[in-house]
Amino acid sequence: MGRSYANLRKDPSAPYVIPFAVFVLLLFLSQWLQLPDIVDAPVRFFLLAAVLYFCSRKVIDIRATRWLPTILLGAGVFVLWIAPDLLWPHYRESWMFHNALLVATAHGSLSVAGRQNGIVLAFRTARAALIVPLVEELFWRAWLMRWLIAPDFRSVRLGTYTAASFWITAILFASEHGSFWAVGLITGIIYNWWMLRTRSLGDLIWTHAITNACLCGYVIATHNWEYWM
Repeated sequence: MGRSYANLRKDPSAPYVIPFAVFVLLLFLSQWLQLPDIVDAPVRFFLLAAVLYFCSRKVIDIRATRWLPTILLGAGVFVLWIAPDLLWPHYRESWMFHNALLVATAHGSLSVAGRQNGIVLAFRTARAALIVPLVEELFWRAWLMRWLIAPDFRSVRLGTYTAASFWITAILFASEHGSFWAVGLITGIIYNWWMLRTRSLGDLIWTHAITNACLCGYVIATHNWEYWM
């Protein structure tokens, strides 16, 4: 057991994959255990923060190379997320966005009590804006886009393009977002393109963080809780 763990720690993919695996595991455990939001929100935040620190801190790079376009792009992706619902309020009622193949549907995962609790909202926002961008960008664009090109992914420069790696990553990223898969796909394409342009993990983390922070502010201000799946 100890040797297996040591081997896992030596795997170059581990710092990129383990946080995402824990993120997904916690998502399913949360749905199964049905913990109160006041417990669930801080527990998930601190567990993921600990995993990132102990497993991934050596590969995390939050230095942005193009601050202004990164900020504008992050805000633009936020507008992309909310625009379809504002322009066509009932479009998500289609069977394309509500079917057995989707992991999550647009109904919101916070309880009524959680929506009224400032501590819960603070931890949920912190997780979305600070933790999720690190977890997802390490996995999707720093690891998977390169691993699909060559298993020795460290020999592949960040932002290297092949059609297969670009589109497979975008499609899988979309599938992670349940009934929001359509805007998730467009977001995945935009984020992939920005990685191609910047070749910078830091720019992607900040773009993703700005999108999520704006979306959290919108959710809390308008009570459109369905965006917090």
